[in-house]
Amino acid sequence: MLPSPANRTVSTALTDTGATRLGRAISPLAGAHPGVSGIYPLRDARDAFAARYLLAEAAERTLDAQYYIWRRDLSGKLLFKALYQAAERGVRVRLLLDDNDTAGLDSTLAALDSHPQIEVRLFNPLAIRRPRALGYLAGLSRVNRRMHNKSFTADNQATIVGGRNIGDEYFGATNGVVFADLDVIAVGPVVGEVSRNFDRYWASGSAYPADRLLPPAGSAQIAEIASAASRVERDPAAVAYMEALRRSPFVRELTAGTLPLEWVATRMVSDDPAKALARAAREALLPYKLKTIFGTPAARVDLVSPYFIPTAAGVDTFAAWAAQGVKIRVLTNSLEATDVAAVHAGYAKRRKALLAAGITLYELRLSLGAAPARGGGVSGSSGSSLHAKTFAVDGSRAFIGSFNFDPRSAELNTEMGFVIDSAELARQIATVFDSNVPSDAYEVRLSDSGRLYWIERQDGASLRHREEPGASFWRRAWVRFLSLFPLERLL
Repeated sequence: MLPSPANRTVSTALTDTGATRLGRAISPLAGAHPGVSGIYPLRDARDAFAARYLLAEAAERTLDAQYYIWRRDLSGKLLFKALYQAAERGVRVRLLLDDNDTAGLDSTLAALDSHPQIEVRLFNPLAIRRPRALGYLAGLSRVNRRMHNKSFTADNQATIVGGRNIGDEYFGATNGVVFADLDVIAVGPVVGEVSRNFDRYWASGSAYPADRLLPPAGSAQIAEIASAASRVERDPAAVAYMEALRRSPFVRELTAGTLPLEWVATRMVSDDPAKALARAAREALLPYKLKTIFGTPAARVDLVSPYFIPTAAGVDTFAAWAAQGVKIRVLTNSLEATDVAAVHAGYAKRRKALLAAGITLYELRLSLGAAPARGGGVSGSSGSSLHAKTFAVDGSRAFIGSFNFDPRSAELNTEMGFVIDSAELARQIATVFDSNVPSDAYEVRLSDSGRLYWIERQDGASLRHREEPGASFWRRAWVRFLSLFPLERLL
């Protein structure tokens, strides 16, 4: 049984932060652009880490972080250290983590929570901590719903929202596969929207104080937090990573206040946290809000989603748009690049119908021998697996956030993101499809006989594959087997 969430401490976003260092830097800019927010897309993995780290260092009053995954690896430890050091300066830190992926973090979270300036809450937690499998089995219908939101907000003045979790694979700090992802750093009115949304989740019926779930941290564990921060700073890998960050032009521009922000109408959209309890009204769900905001496209949709499962209803919607002359292009992971083969099965069964309707499908390639390139953008590099979630409509408006085009995002998990009225951002997404995607991805086509084939373009030449390229016979067979079952709603 879970403990009662009643009588939790009450806290809300601090609004009197104009006198902070961030407030003094941002207020004149926001004042010169009334009614709109300043945004800057974080395409580069290391820039995305640097932005979070620098915001944590700059915070003077409050830090609010909300994440689905927070790894205990190099980047995760560095950001834990940044939160701890902020708390030592007197900054109020609120950390809200989904409990699905916190295995091995209980002692760290308990130690952080013991700091008088840090409060940790776990969203939709497991009542049985060990073994965790029993925790899942004991409340499967509940714990199948997760908080997939990602946000990082400093002093209610600047925020980062998008698709990245906290972990080395999201920040270019690993020698393995790097997730090609996309975040936005934002200042201006939309930051207040993010802070109010954080408050909703923080006070929701699914957010449990960590001290009601985790064993109390002993003095040794608390001391370990401080010593671990010192060890991280001296770790050769951390030193090299941070040195690379310091050389980044992005870091210089951010710290100097010269980052070229685009000032445009930006709104935050999010699921009602009651969705995690299956109690949210339809109009409070993100898909409904996106449909209301975007309406029916008139000319073009460019969509990027790592886990793309359109379902039969989605195929019908795309087909109807295509029949009205809308050009639709989709980039998702290939079977060789995806990290969840079962999700690929849900997508694979819809490919022929999508192609027959005139939708263009691209699947990101993966070359494990290649080092991920800096600045890979939405499509990443040949060493990347796609994790970005974004789409642009009619060259005038774009969405960036945590929402995948799959039933799990639509019906089970909570999600959030930004709707940005930016022709420039929409143009950049279209340019990626025009320039990068054809060389970085396989184009899936349908032959006259109704068979799928894949076009791979390299060095001006085209290679035709009759089977899913880069995937073994057994992996292809496993996907075909999974596609026979009605698993879409769970994926």
